[in-house]
Amino acid sequence: MTGLQHLPALRRVAVCGGTHGNEMSGVYLAKHWLANSSELQRGTFHATPFLGNPRAVEQCVRYIGRDLNRAFTAGILNYKVSDTDSYECQRAQEINQTFGPKGSSQAYDFMLDLHNTTANMGSCLIVASEHDLLPLHVCSYIQKQSKRKNCPILLYQQPGQETYSINSVSKAGLVIEMGPQPQGVARADLLTEMRSTVAYVLDFIELFNKGTLFPAFETEAYKVVGCVDFPRNPSGEICAVVHPKLQDKDFQPLKPGDPIFQTLDGENILYEGDDTTYPVFINEAAYYEKKAAFFKTEKQTLSRPALQKEF
Repeated sequence: MTGLQHLPALRRVAVCGGTHGNEMSGVYLAKHWLANSSELQRGTFHATPFLGNPRAVEQCVRYIGRDLNRAFTAGILNYKVSDTDSYECQRAQEINQTFGPKGSSQAYDFMLDLHNTTANMGSCLIVASEHDLLPLHVCSYIQKQSKRKNCPILLYQQPGQETYSINSVSKAGLVIEMGPQPQGVARADLLTEMRSTVAYVLDFIELFNKGTLFPAFETEAYKVVGCVDFPRNPSGEICAVVHPKLQDKDFQPLKPGDPIFQTLDGENILYEGDDTTYPVFINEAAYYEKKAAFFKTEKQTLSRPALQKEF
């Protein structure tokens, strides 16, 4: 992909909080904007706030029956759900009907999805893949505007993998993932930072719609390449915890031979990979059930062409 790229103006934008009902920055902000969305609006487009999983929000849990943010696959969206199916399957279809349908010309132009993590991820910007030009330009704009020295970009989609997240029903999307923050707790500093980051995204869209030329750029990104589970005993129970030297070291280099786990007997378990990796979502509370102590990533340098609205 070389030279100046053009894309249509963005007229319909959705802002989602509460995709996971116990990630409180997005929950609080979405509720606030549902009462008064004027903060989200700009002159060239309309922004629609919504709660992703209202029942989970009511109970302050991640989900009711299954993870909503893994439910936006063709198999679920195209399946005729019944009253016996999980609430999240029904909710995914409702969201797809409102903001999609996924992959169609009728879908919303952009969706911003707000999350918290218990891991030390800072202000992380999550994009499906390195081929998503518009979201990556949004990330570059945020990195230039943010007071934080680093807003890392995480690429989650694996080769050949279908997109499954809530913002995949829109034509383009971005996840803001902020932490560390405990589940069911709101921290004022992270809430304020998330609010500012949302404003940067909306400001970018406004500038884009007005014809601003966004220059080519180069940036670092971290691409997920694998998952590491906790050590387990023969009955499948976790038998070691994340090592103190790994805890809170998200996006920091992890080299072969570095300690990653510690047993209750004090034995260190070392990283046996062949290459340096950059772990993310280290000791994320919600990922214990997914058998993920952390995800491995490789650091890439991305070069992306200039972008401007088509006229």
